[in-house]
Order: sequence, then structure tokens, then C-alpha cells
Amino acid sequence: MPISVFELFNIGIGPSSSHTVGPMRAAWRFLQDLQQRAALERVSGLEIHLHGSLAATGQGHGTDRAVIMGLMGEQPDTIEPAIIEPCIEELLESQTLRLDNRVTIPFLWGRDLHWSPEPLPWHPNALTLVAHLAGDTVFSQTWYSVGGGFVIEAGEIDPEAPLEGEVELPHEFDSADELLKLCQQHDLSIAELMMANERAWRSETEIRSGLLTIWRAMQACVEQGLHREGVLPGGLNVRRRAPLLYQRLQRNERNLIATTFSAMDWVNLYALAVNEENAAGGRMVTAPTNGAAGIVPAVLHYWMQFEESACERGVVDFLLAAGAIGILCKKNASISGAEVGCQGEVGSACAMAAAGLAEVMGGTPAQVENAAEIGLEHNLGLTCDPVGGLVQVPCIERNAIASVKAINAAQFALGGDGTHFVSLDRVIRTMRDTGRDMQSKYKETSQGGLAVNAIEC
Repeated sequence: MPISVFELFNIGIGPSSSHTVGPMRAAWRFLQDLQQRAALERVSGLEIHLHGSLAATGQGHGTDRAVIMGLMGEQPDTIEPAIIEPCIEELLESQTLRLDNRVTIPFLWGRDLHWSPEPLPWHPNALTLVAHLAGDTVFSQTWYSVGGGFVIEAGEIDPEAPLEGEVELPHEFDSADELLKLCQQHDLSIAELMMANERAWRSETEIRSGLLTIWRAMQACVEQGLHREGVLPGGLNVRRRAPLLYQRLQRNERNLIATTFSAMDWVNLYALAVNEENAAGGRMVTAPTNGAAGIVPAVLHYWMQFEESACERGVVDFLLAAGAIGILCKKNASISGAEVGCQGEVGSACAMAAAGLAEVMGGTPAQVENAAEIGLEHNLGLTCDPVGGLVQVPCIERNAIASVKAINAAQFALGGDGTHFVSLDRVIRTMRDTGRDMQSKYKETSQGGLAVNAIEC
């Protein structure tokens, strides 16, 4: 199935693409289906069932609130994060839910919201929405949130069935080997090949405008994170570090103080700023997920700040090349922490950022593939074990570490000719197999790893 780069980079809210953005999107689509059936005004009651990982860590990720907001007619890319808490407080007080913000039905949080830790068979992130209609009829749908904000309704999960209206790409690829062969055959860079594919959906002007809008949203997220101080919500009392680090780096620049760590400090700063905003439920860009949202922006900010030739045209090439790697990871393994652990989120994002940087630094397609391979290889086996079910510890620091790792991976690749021992395809396959063998307690359930060992008994 063709995947657009705009499916990997899309604007939403924190703290999780799979547990917040996806469920809100699924609830909104459920609402649209009710409207199409002329059934919205006949709804007399509604049940929300969260399954598997959505139940295990859903409270820390705000899954319950996200579903409610989706049912109220809000979407992740347009909702104003500040309205969420007042809306939830009003619902709890009135014990009523306004579907599409206009059809009022009774809703009791403790009665109509169900947490079911047992996963459904197809994917660990699942939710079932049940609308009771006048005349004792029921309309029910089950949705799967498969990472990066992607959602699939249970009736759509046949991977062999072609989608209605599916586009045909001029350079379709399902592996890195195919991607490299297409680049060689048509004498294209990876970014150029991706641009040609994206034109199957929209014009080049729209593509460039859309990707620059994504970049500006990333910049805005960083800017917010640099200036917002205080403690992150959720109960762990994690204090924001980006503002103090930013102030220190500014003082060093004013006093002409430079250290061997200066560039690394800025990269860490950008990643911390993004992921602290994510943890606070701010406006985000999935890249390819919220849990790993700081890596691509941090490396892109690094390139823009420290490379004299950097320009906005290069930003487009960076995101296109990064998107190609994200597509491969999603097609052949997963970008969902609940499915393969954090290697699928931070590992994929590290590979994407490394590829993007190698692309804009003049790397050949083989060097770009090598950079992605290095970035992913050295995140294999990474578990998803968020303390308290919150995207804070170890997630925030993990993004900073992976951002520096992505830059190092690009440097390694650019220092060679693109030949290397293990291919990106083999590393992605290894990520898939490792995730399959990983115990579920290490895959976004907060039942193992740091999630249990960091808590004082």
C-alpha cells in the first residue's frame, strides 16, 4: 500500500501518536460514520472500550481524554490543547457528552469508559466504540491505532485487499534494495525519487508548502519548549530542563565561550524542548511518532544552525529522504512501541534523521541508506518501558541521545562510499523479529523494565 511522507509527518498533540493522536482520530471517524448513517441524532448512549496497551498506559497517555475530544468533533491537527481539560471537567460535572459538540447524551465516566488490559488479536492498541441508538439498535466499531497516528478500522485490516482509489506511484518500492536500484536506474537522489512519488497525490508546490508547514510546526514546538518552565504533568514531578539549558547556551554564546560539547548541547536542547512539550500535551509533529518526535527536528535544527549551506529547500529534501526510511520501517516492521518496543519509535526516528542529514550533506543514495542502517542498527532491542505510563522517563532523554547518534551515523556513512556489511533491509527485518520475540511487558505496557524498577516500593 502506498504511504505518503505526510502520513509519517503530521501535526497533532502530545503525548503519544498511538495512544493520543490515533484514538482521537478513530473517535472522530466513528463520529463521521454515525453522521453518514443519519444516526447521530438517534444516539441515546455510548460506551468506550480501551484494549491492550491503550488500557495499560492509556491514563498516562491521555487516551481517555483523546477519545472524548474526538467524539466531540475535535481532530488532532486542529484542536487547541488548552481546551481539553476544561471540556473534560465540564463533562465530569454535567455527566453529559456533546457528540460533535451539538448532540447531548448522558455519559458517566466510571460506567461508560471501560479499561480492558487483554489485547485484541490483531494489534495491541485497540479501542471499541459502541453507540446505542433509539429503537434498541447498536452501532459498533473496533479501531486499531498502529503507530504514528495511523488508525485502521477492523473491517479494513485485510492487507491483501487494494484500497479504493489507491494511487499508483511512479517509483513504488517495498525494500531499501528496491529503492537503491530505482535511484540508480533513473539517476535520482532519494529525495528526488520521493518527490516524484509524492506528486502522485499532490503538486510539487503543494508538497513543498506542506513540508515547510511541517518544519514551521517543528520550529514552533521547539520555541515553546525553550521558554516553558515548571514541572511536567502526570505525578512524576519531572522538571523541564530545556529552558535552563537554553539560557546557559545563550550566556556562553554572548561570552564567546565554546566547548567541544557546544554542538552536542544544542542538539540535546532541541530534542529536550520537543519532548518536554510532547509530555505536556502540546502541539507536535509525529516524526514518525510522538514518543520519538524530538529526533528529526533536533537533527534538522542542528543542520540549519551549523551548516552554512543550509536552506529551506534543503529542509524539503531532508524530510523526503527521512520519509523514505520511515516508510520502509513501517512497511516491513513497525513504528509502534506497543508492537515492537521503542526500537520501532526511537530506532526508526534515528534512522530517518540520519538519512535526512546524509541526504542534505550531499550523500549518495547508498550513503543515505548506510546512514539509516547505522542509526537503526544501534537501537535494536530498545524496549518501551515508560515509567508511570507517561512519555517522560526515559523517553525525553532517549530522544536526545538518539539525535546525537543520528548525526554520528550520518558522519560514519559520509566517510565511506556506501558499501557496508549489513543492509538496511536486514536491520529492519531484525527489528521486526526482535519485536516479535520481545515479551509484552517491554512493549508499552509499563509492566517491565524501568517502569517497574524505577518505582520505589
